[in-house]
Amino acid sequence: MRVVHCRPATVRCLTALTLGMLALTGCSTDDGPAAATASGTSAAPAPSPDGTAPSTAPTGTAPTGTAPTGTAPSGTKPTGTGARWAGTKQFVQIDDARTADGRTYLSVRPAQKKPHPQFEAWVIVPGEGPYTEVSMTEDAQVLLSVPLGDAKHPASYAQADFVGRLTARPSSDRALLGYDLSFDGEGRVTRVQSLYTP
Repeated sequence: MRVVHCRPATVRCLTALTLGMLALTGCSTDDGPAAATASGTSAAPAPSPDGTAPSTAPTGTAPTGTAPTGTAPSGTKPTGTGARWAGTKQFVQIDDARTADGRTYLSVRPAQKKPHPQFEAWVIVPGEGPYTEVSMTEDAQVLLSVPLGDAKHPASYAQADFVGRLTARPSSDRALLGYDLSFDGEGRVTRVQSLYTP
């Protein structure tokens, strides 16, 4: 039987190599992008389930705005949950609108729009799920066209006039209307434009 003896220099090299491998395989306490990726989050935006705006919520967590943070009208999410749409444009349905503390609030839900097959107009494809309440900036622009406005082409209206016209319509009519909304960096609506629907 032959016994092979390792030289001390070989043992030291193998020990150093093993320690180096351990250091490279995740013994890091850095809270940078690598730690975020390892903990199940993604640095790149992923499309949201409704196909409207990118979501940067960590994998396996609920989307922004699902936990109650205040009170809101029946059937809506609390104020401030529109931050997930910050800096984006969204096509939505508006179920309700109200004014409180000098600010206008809208109950919105993502929807889809398709060109009307026979007219120069739009067909609204209703969204699903709950409505989310978002606030408008004080200087938000409101452009309305028929049937909420007075003409086929969009015209400017005051926020209070918009709230009055919308809430005067039955809720069954509101489901047939669609709006392009623009959001600022804080998730507040800066522009509302209703689509012409015959």
